[in-house]
Amino acid sequence: MPFALIDVIIPVYRGLPETRRCLDSVLAASCTVSHEIIVIDDASPEPGISAFVRDLAADRSITLRVNRENRGFVHAVNTGMSMHEGRDVLLLNSDTEVADGWIDRIAGCGARQARAGTVTPFSNNATICSFPRFVDRNELPRGTTTRELDRIFADANAGRAVEIPTAVGFCMWISRHCLATVGLFDEAAFGRGYGEEVDFCMRASRAGFRHWLAADTFVYHAGEVSFGATGADRRVEAQRIVDLRYPEFQPAVRDFVARDPPRTLRENVGARLAPAREPAAAGPCAAAG
Repeated sequence: MPFALIDVIIPVYRGLPETRRCLDSVLAASCTVSHEIIVIDDASPEPGISAFVRDLAADRSITLRVNRENRGFVHAVNTGMSMHEGRDVLLLNSDTEVADGWIDRIAGCGARQARAGTVTPFSNNATICSFPRFVDRNELPRGTTTRELDRIFADANAGRAVEIPTAVGFCMWISRHCLATVGLFDEAAFGRGYGEEVDFCMRASRAGFRHWLAADTFVYHAGEVSFGATGADRRVEAQRIVDLRYPEFQPAVRDFVARDPPRTLRENVGARLAPAREPAAAGPCAAAG
């Protein structure tokens, strides 16, 4: 069955090299699912970023929306998600890198799984969706590219998925049915970013939707590019709000981490990597969200 058009929404703000890497990979990736690439320039303080996305828009490679003033990550995402009422959306951070078929496999996971509200792929830096170390921040295995590692995931875990307690917002597919039922991200509480996807997922869970890890897809994520030094304070405040609103969240995450359902899926990929390509740690990472 053919998929309807999907909106790939990419807010941009800081980090020209990372933004170029992201958009170049999205534009180069071969995918069969029809999609529109929507970039939200949230009043970037880096003229090079604004010029880069303007040039892409002039070439009609992307659809561009430009905020006159910085409104925050959540406002940018909500702007993109509100543009087309009939489409599923795929949110992508601007410090990521994707490979051929990434949209096909993520959307395919959402189509196959029961009551799917969100889908998240594996990544090197995605807490409960991290590879190879669970709930950790990793670098790519030495000598391996995003494209090569994604291909191993696609082969080793073809069509497989595991349910997770929350999506991870660096790369997050949301079904339009879920979005229409639950509503947009909470800009008032999480406007500058962090915690908004957990809040959304908990609302979705309470409405009967489920969240899935697409085990056959890998997306690289650098992390902390746009928020910089302000990220730690934002995480603390976001966690406080989430804990207050959803007392069931932390116990669910602790149980998931203790059971580690994605372990076999990570091991399937690890077994195909040469020992010389063992990755190096890139520092600690928070438990979820």
